[in-house]
Amino acid sequence: MRRREFITVLGSATAWPLAARAQQLAMPLVGFLNQESGDLIPHLVAAFKKGLSESGFAENRNVAVEYRWADANYNRLPQLAAELVNLKATVIAAAYLPAARAAQAATSTIPIVFISGVDPVAAGLVTSLRKPGGNLTGLSNFNTRLTAKRIELLHQVVPRSRTIAVLVNPNSPATETIDAEAQAAAQALGLRLDIHSAGTEADIDGAFATMVKSGAGALIVAGDAYFNARRAQLTSLATRYRLPVIYDRKEIAMADGLMSYGINNSDVYRQAAIYTGQILKGAKPADLPVQQPTKVELIVNLKVAGLLGLDLPTSVLLSADEVIE
Repeated sequence: MRRREFITVLGSATAWPLAARAQQLAMPLVGFLNQESGDLIPHLVAAFKKGLSESGFAENRNVAVEYRWADANYNRLPQLAAELVNLKATVIAAAYLPAARAAQAATSTIPIVFISGVDPVAAGLVTSLRKPGGNLTGLSNFNTRLTAKRIELLHQVVPRSRTIAVLVNPNSPATETIDAEAQAAAQALGLRLDIHSAGTEADIDGAFATMVKSGAGALIVAGDAYFNARRAQLTSLATRYRLPVIYDRKEIAMADGLMSYGINNSDVYRQAAIYTGQILKGAKPADLPVQQPTKVELIVNLKVAGLLGLDLPTSVLLSADEVIE
């Protein structure tokens, strides 16, 4: 090979990885900030990627994604949000309220697409649902507002019980809202509410023992990242104490939980990704109204009902979107 040809070939071989690296760096970067553990919600990550794909974006092809997981430790979120800002993320997708607030505190310029279980206006994320203003928009599933319906469903399952327990995480910013919604719903039905706080495994064990001893006939487990991480412990205790429990997540009822009543989270993550894609294409968060999913699903697990010795009323079974036998 002639010297001139050798230099040309060598120069091309050297330039190729540099060009590939430059192309990779030129990709828009999505920061995925989540308060949960990644190994617990792979189906939601898949739903997010599906939404990006529907918007014309594929991870590692024309968009890069940096994942940050708090593993149900809310105190980690500010640091994780700061990391995404330092990486100069093009958009930050934040789920749920603690993650959204951490991202909001970390930047006032990078667009943020949030998923919130509480009213985002009352939480200070946006100025209004129709015109968010600022650099945040997203989806609000108003999960806390479904507390009243969960109490009503439990009352149908155990109509003779006059006490309904609620398990909340004292570290969650949604706890105060959940307490207020539950109190109002219980009062309307003439029920007594027994609220228990649990932020550790030992707290959860103690709460179950206490609520059963105090005569609670059923339990609502508030939607929370920590409780989702402890789902096996929760369902095991419910079976041990033969306590009917309703959750906010379909995945728990499809495993070993009795019932769930809530929004389809896979669809919420997909929609959040579609909004992320719109922003990557140039849309401004201030111009994208906060979306509110409308479909709520009731999942009933007859296998668990049998373990608890429950004969579920026809009204509940007919209302169910899915019955697991």
